[in-house]
Amino acid sequence: MRAHKATPPAANKVRIIGGKWRSRVLRFPSRATLRPTPDRVRETLFNWLGQELHELTTLDLFAGSGALSFESLSRGAAKAVAVDASRDAVAALNENAAMLGAAGFEAHCAKALDFLAADRRGFDVIYVDPPFDEEWLPQLWPLLEQRINAGGRVYVEQSRPVQPPPGWTLARHRKAGRVHYHLLRFEPDLPAGRDTPNLPSQPNQR
Repeated sequence: MRAHKATPPAANKVRIIGGKWRSRVLRFPSRATLRPTPDRVRETLFNWLGQELHELTTLDLFAGSGALSFESLSRGAAKAVAVDASRDAVAALNENAAMLGAAGFEAHCAKALDFLAADRRGFDVIYVDPPFDEEWLPQLWPLLEQRINAGGRVYVEQSRPVQPPPGWTLARHRKAGRVHYHLLRFEPDLPAGRDTPNLPSQPNQR
């Protein structure tokens, strides 16, 4: 009897919503914990960031589908580094990068904490979207302080509001369904949680 080949899991899809690759579709493996940032949340996020990320560098921890990294490159970022602990997810990230011709894309199969401890580069925008209800943020804050460039921003998605530690200021916060999403800056001279007045539309460019 001839053996039947196993049917691969159906690929999930998410589309890029802005920039030069607008409406292009990204495919990623099915995984219970992999939940791309919804379109309307990404739209708000890039309104906060100023739509154009010309020549900025981004880091996408817990990258999953890579939607935030590819969205950043689509809007002019010079470099987008994506980190995920799943080999399948990283393989799909590289396939999507090849499909788009994304020269500025870089993927790493690694745990977020290990990557932050080993990689010494600074970034203008860091995306943090860990699995909900897991206590990643207390471990991440000190390492994020070392990797965010002056004037840069950190985006965080969680299932509840984030309480930033001393040195971090919460610039924006909204809720969409179960998702709380936040934009923060590291400003060690300000008290924890204080809103930043007159936030510029983009991080400082280098």
